[in-house]
Amino acid sequence: MDGRLRLYPNPTADPLRETLIGAAPLITGGLFVAFAGVNRLNLLALWAQIQAGSLSVFFQTFSTLLFRPDFWLWFYLLFTVSSTMLPSASDRRTWLPLALVGGLLLALSLLAGAGPWLVTNLAPPLDRLLAAAAMVFFISDFAHLFFIVPAFILEKLLVWLKEK
Repeated sequence: MDGRLRLYPNPTADPLRETLIGAAPLITGGLFVAFAGVNRLNLLALWAQIQAGSLSVFFQTFSTLLFRPDFWLWFYLLFTVSSTMLPSASDRRTWLPLALVGGLLLALSLLAGAGPWLVTNLAPPLDRLLAAAAMVFFISDFAHLFFIVPAFILEKLLVWLKEK
């Protein structure tokens, strides 16, 4: 035994259900990160400043953000959820077969001549979905980058104290 708790897969569950179960932390965590980042911390204002390339306004917006009511509570929740929302390897084991089946269906539909219809009807919602996912990961990365320098300094300090 390696000290890990192992739950064995349900032999009656099909790959689609296992995929949805495995993706549940990512989906629910992503929804929470988006909610907290957009509605509670207003991180889209920071994103707009990054896109505009104005670092002085970015730092001014960031400094006002730190003094919002309950900022640290929401930031802690965002950091914690975004740190634990990625599925484990066992949760992802059914994703490859399902992606291969989806890719095969997409290839068959393209060969059947559905390419223009797919671009017209599926590309805009897919673009919005991918833009939302990019925003969620930006917010998550922002939360983690915020702590990287203090964590590095704290680690070096603790190592130095331990060696003394």
